[in-house]
Amino acid sequence: MTLLSRLAAKKILRVAGLMSGTSADGVSVAIVDIGKRRLALRAFDTVPYPSRLRSEVLRLSEPGRVCVDDLCHMNFVLGEVFASALRTVASRNRVPFDTLDLIGSHGQTVCHLPQGKHFGKGVLRSTLQIGEPCVIAERTGVTTVADFRVRDVAAGGQGAPLVPYADFLLFRHPKKSRCIQNIGGIANVTYLPAACTLSEVVAFDTGPGNMVIDSLTQLVSRGKMRYDASGALAAKGRVNPRLLAELMRHRFLRRKPPKSTGREEFGRAFSERLYAHARKKRIPPQDILATATAFTAASIADAYERFLPRSIDEVILSGGGAHNRTLVKMLQAEIARRGGSTSERPARVFLMDELDIRVDAKEAVSFAILARETIRGAAGNVPSATGARHPVVLGKIIPGGK
Repeated sequence: MTLLSRLAAKKILRVAGLMSGTSADGVSVAIVDIGKRRLALRAFDTVPYPSRLRSEVLRLSEPGRVCVDDLCHMNFVLGEVFASALRTVASRNRVPFDTLDLIGSHGQTVCHLPQGKHFGKGVLRSTLQIGEPCVIAERTGVTTVADFRVRDVAAGGQGAPLVPYADFLLFRHPKKSRCIQNIGGIANVTYLPAACTLSEVVAFDTGPGNMVIDSLTQLVSRGKMRYDASGALAAKGRVNPRLLAELMRHRFLRRKPPKSTGREEFGRAFSERLYAHARKKRIPPQDILATATAFTAASIADAYERFLPRSIDEVILSGGGAHNRTLVKMLQAEIARRGGSTSERPARVFLMDELDIRVDAKEAVSFAILARETIRGAAGNVPSATGARHPVVLGKIIPGGK
């Protein structure tokens, strides 16, 4: 029996999911035991990028600033960093490294072009994640699945969002319709109607998550703060309704799903233009930050109103934005104001922690699940979410030494 067939045949796999999002804060590592009908989180932690490395990753992610030599080098650097992060988290949590069966690594997105560019007589979509998986497999000795997005893109999809498959397995409810709302650098939702089938799942990026808020926090604090902890600065400001109305006219918000976005639309250049525009209007810095926070909340609620059936019972939050109390309060208020629940009461908004999966762990857990599906030869994309022509097995497999 071959290595891959042995892995596919195991009833319970111990899988490490590795993830670094658009905020490029560091490597999130989730170690989970996955069986046919159970999932147990054994360890989770995030190993921060050193500040110099983070700056370099963000520089590579900004359009027009990429040197191919640096991109090539950083691909291998992040492979080393991801492998080291896994060893660190396993050691901290006393998970014996030789018990790991599989690694699923999302990598670090440095470019995502879901609208595509002209090639020949058509338009070709593309996406690029770095963090060389061959380095991860070589340093750990563990079979590694990576580069999940590209097969979906090759099949006509946008390569995002990819977490809906895991959301379906983990959070589908027989009686409640749920929105699984992740707020990372970019915000994305998975809508699970009560007792839904996989083909009924709706998922897409709703717009900015923490990305604009974080960039403006750095501008407002003159580089002294990387992010607005708990939304404390935004809570001191007032939302400027005219500026918010301008932001809500952004073309991405009107675009129909399937859709995905990233730094190409809501990166530092967007935030710098927004900050300069607002200061020219003499809007106080804290009001700018409050308005940007309201923009994330309003764009999420607006997406529900525009693109989802009006039958939401619960909104379950994950990602770094779930820690931003000001943002969560604004989102609760927006959802209550717009309605859209199955009863007279507005949909309940709460953190994923209540369902025994930590808000910061969900995406890393999702890529562990996708890696298991790949090893089993099962499709892991949701065409109704990505726009792919058909379901496909995701990722590239690099055999380890076990």
